[in-house]
Amino acid sequence: MRLRSTKIPKDAVHHPVFARCYARLSVAAESAAGLAALRSELLSGLSGRVIEIGAGNGLNFAHYPPAVAEVVAIEPERTLRQLAVRAALRSGVPVDVVPGTAEALPVKSEAFDGAVASLVLCTVRQVRQSLAEIRRVLRPGGELRFFEHVRAEGRAMAATQHALDRTVWPLLAGGCHTSRDTLAAIQEAGFEMVSYRRVRLPEHGVRLPTSSCVLGVARRSPVVDRGRTGPG
Repeated sequence: MRLRSTKIPKDAVHHPVFARCYARLSVAAESAAGLAALRSELLSGLSGRVIEIGAGNGLNFAHYPPAVAEVVAIEPERTLRQLAVRAALRSGVPVDVVPGTAEALPVKSEAFDGAVASLVLCTVRQVRQSLAEIRRVLRPGGELRFFEHVRAEGRAMAATQHALDRTVWPLLAGGCHTSRDTLAAIQEAGFEMVSYRRVRLPEHGVRLPTSSCVLGVARRSPVVDRGRTGPG
């Protein structure tokens, strides 16, 4: 693994109570909310070296296809990172769990064939910087696979999301913001949108502020742009 020399604080994100709650609820939601099937869809067809941003407790690891040679999993929160290390030991592909933040990925430029952002761009402090970093570490033509909470299409729910994001929700949910326009942010970061579809979680029942999601693929242009990628 080719790491950058930049030193990243091991506990740049610290949400121990949320991390413990999230670890329990996320495992329960794998089958109940159909998340396991969505993870498989998200990762299908990936190959080579992959970087996963905000790996959480490592629930994606079991769904990486055999063509993936290595996963570098970035996770800033210590409790979740410890759980991710355990999940990595059970993975069918090599996984290296590393401390770091999305805004300053501790890896070399153009080192990866694919990048995965799964329910993480809603929590990062700086979406634009995080996407710039993902673009930097992808090789030209590399893919970004994303599955994220997004702003609801309905006006009433979008207003509810906005109100929650400005008050209690980020405090209760580890920094999560439900109303970000992630599709627009990905395109503004210089990615070419390949495909995406909107997902509702859960698929049936009461609609929640976190129900509106999007799952898709974007690609870094195959044309090398040193001005955007920055130094290694």
